[in-house]
Amino acid sequence: MTHMKFHEFAAGGIQLAPGPLKERFQLNKKYVMSLTNENLLRNFYLEAGLWSYSGNGGTTSATTTSMDGPENWHWGWESPTCELRGHMMGHWLSAAARIYKQTDDNLVKAKADFIVSELAKCQEAIGTGFLAAFPETYMHRIVSGKWVWAPHYTVHKLLMGLHEMHVLAGNEQALRMMAALADWFHRWTDSFDRQQMDDLLDLETGGMLETWAELYALTKETKHRDLIDRYDRRRFFDALLEGQDVLTNKHANTQIPEILGAAKAWEATGEIRYRHIVEAFWKCAVEDRGYLATGAGDDAELWMPGTDMTRMGAGQEHCVNYNMMRLAHVLLRWTGNPIYADYWERRFVNGVLAHQHGETGMIAYFLGIGAGSQKKWGSATQHFWCCHGTLVQANAAYQEQIFLQDEQGIAIMQWLPSTLSAVVDDAIIRLSIRQDGQNGLYPLQAWNVEGMTAITKVDVPPMPVHRPNSFIYEVKLSLASRKPFCLKLRLPWWVHGNTLISINGVQQQGNWQPSSYAELHREWAEGDIVRIELPKTLTAELLPGETEMYAFMDGPIVLAGLVEEERRLVGKKDQLDSLLVPDRERNHSWWNPGYYRTKGQDRGFRFIPLYEIKDETYSVYFPIEPREGE
Repeated sequence: MTHMKFHEFAAGGIQLAPGPLKERFQLNKKYVMSLTNENLLRNFYLEAGLWSYSGNGGTTSATTTSMDGPENWHWGWESPTCELRGHMMGHWLSAAARIYKQTDDNLVKAKADFIVSELAKCQEAIGTGFLAAFPETYMHRIVSGKWVWAPHYTVHKLLMGLHEMHVLAGNEQALRMMAALADWFHRWTDSFDRQQMDDLLDLETGGMLETWAELYALTKETKHRDLIDRYDRRRFFDALLEGQDVLTNKHANTQIPEILGAAKAWEATGEIRYRHIVEAFWKCAVEDRGYLATGAGDDAELWMPGTDMTRMGAGQEHCVNYNMMRLAHVLLRWTGNPIYADYWERRFVNGVLAHQHGETGMIAYFLGIGAGSQKKWGSATQHFWCCHGTLVQANAAYQEQIFLQDEQGIAIMQWLPSTLSAVVDDAIIRLSIRQDGQNGLYPLQAWNVEGMTAITKVDVPPMPVHRPNSFIYEVKLSLASRKPFCLKLRLPWWVHGNTLISINGVQQQGNWQPSSYAELHREWAEGDIVRIELPKTLTAELLPGETEMYAFMDGPIVLAGLVEEERRLVGKKDQLDSLLVPDRERNHSWWNPGYYRTKGQDRGFRFIPLYEIKDETYSVYFPIEPREGE
């Protein structure tokens, strides 16, 4: 058994608190449930020979689809003419399983269970154990070196969805289907020598290593261990272990799932080489390369060189963002190092929140940061980019990273309003994180009575004149009986100044630093309240490879300037109040973090948080030059 510093709590034990973040979850759930069974299954039915038109005078086969016309079908990457068809199914199953585990909504489970049962019929009709929305010939084509658009990728998504339907939703049929598909792949690869297998993996591998490791962790069957060995992409992994940069200008969203596979292989087998591969990748992809203010090291799905990230073309991809967050969470569990939670937070605020339209719930495939960028939003049924799939997964599961546990107690890793209900050493413990109504990150902030009280009552402490430069949280504990343990609080990288922590109103003393933990050891009791004030400030981050191009951040929030072209700012980069001043600070009963306007420029313009951009044209990086004579 591999050693890990932190462990996750049981799925479903962490719930989002009411508020905008929970509303995003519900918006995602609504979208997931709006996709009809017939449309999700159509291409699988077609491939299995189980679909026929059932209209006036038509015949009905064992399985039929809706009589809706093509205008209501799924198109884009789910079109019957697209080689990637069927990829959305796996993402959908994964999202449905996660939503069910969060909500106990039996309608979600019933819909997902039905779809699994229909997929089982398709697998049985195909008759070989294979299951996909495309023919087996695609696999034969890639092994002969002929290009096909990512069949391994598509099958991996399906296997991942079946795995989560089994683990999270208790669907036993899904595990049997995984095993049958694994049998097919074991037979198919049985005659390949190592060179043939390596050539195949160089052409296309998706995240197959991850699902074989997940399956082996469940079954411990030799043939599933064989598949781990066969899908070990040695040419890529060995080059990483040798310290080579085999990432620059390579397809990031091909490589990250392979590394997630190595991570799962280490956890399933204990073979240390796999852990070293993951660590070597992170060093090459993040530590040596650096990243943009959003956390991204990719543009147009390709890794940018660490010495020059100035090209700023299409922008970061949502799938890369999501998968790098997954990898950061893995390394956080392994090592306990809070820098991985810092990275996850940066990617969450300026990736997950920024890629999703806050009103429609739709996805922006790329998120540009160059001058004159604009988000292009996908539609509900006409695009089905890969990012539609990671959209529904990401927004069904971000609560899992908030709380973790170790041998000493409980750690709060992400400051997201939520509640943990767990059994620790046979004791029932409940922790809730509440964001202060007047000192919080707006996308996570619910409209509340506290805000109305602040603007109506006169016998309450006075409000500050201007927007506060801190985020304040309260952690409330509920225990049946007193219990000693350590409560770890992650202090984010963006903290600027003295963190203030009190327990039941008593100020605590500690030399707390950013990117570390405040460790509170005590015997906790029912009703204990911990108050944490995290001070922030406006900062400027240099564009890697440049000497004068900067992005502005308000704490963890990347700011977007509302301009259509590059604007040169004049002022002192180390005295940002010479460039920007707070703007539109107040919105009725809450403060607006991340709103600024320029100061002393020829043409003034405004900045708003990148995650609030919808259809506006914007820029993130700006050249700064000193004023004449300074």
